[in-house]
Amino acid sequence: MEILKHRLVDGGVEHFVCPKNRRKLEGPDTVVVHYTAGVSARSSAEFLAREEVKASAHVVIGRDGKVFQLVPFDTEAWHAGRSRHEGRSNLNRYSVGIELDNLGRLEYRDGRFMAECGVAVDPREVYVDETGEEATFWHRYTERQRAALREVCGLLCRHYPVRHVVGHADITERKQDPGPALDMGELRKSMNL
Repeated sequence: MEILKHRLVDGGVEHFVCPKNRRKLEGPDTVVVHYTAGVSARSSAEFLAREEVKASAHVVIGRDGKVFQLVPFDTEAWHAGRSRHEGRSNLNRYSVGIELDNLGRLEYRDGRFMAECGVAVDPREVYVDETGEEATFWHRYTERQRAALREVCGLLCRHYPVRHVVGHADITERKQDPGPALDMGELRKSMNL
């Protein structure tokens, strides 16, 4: 995979047209990682590319490592919302948004792990976070997905002045993604940040 004219090429990347995003970025110097909370990477990419949807992302990465690009890396996507980091607000202006196909926080009820969208998750795909007062349950990220994320972030670091790789929860109190199932410290370390 490589970046050519602000788009990923090779590696089986599938491109979507997202004409609602036209404003050029100032940078980008930040990567913001999210989870989709949707039922599949393709359905999430299709949803985010729709003209009437007031959200978008640059990239969606599937559980199998498949990459979908919606917005060129020199164009603003609407993924960060009201956000603040390192003294700046409105991180959409400075960042690339990467969505990972993941159901996020899960609830355990009636003997099953359930996502907010109503999908049951196999117990082998559940990450248990025991750092708080009570254990919480999260959808695990796959190794192929994490590898694709590292590759895309590495390319972004080589092509743009990226100084920060953060989770959505790091830039706003309203969100909890990508959640504890993704080790952001490890990701930053792999980027030498």
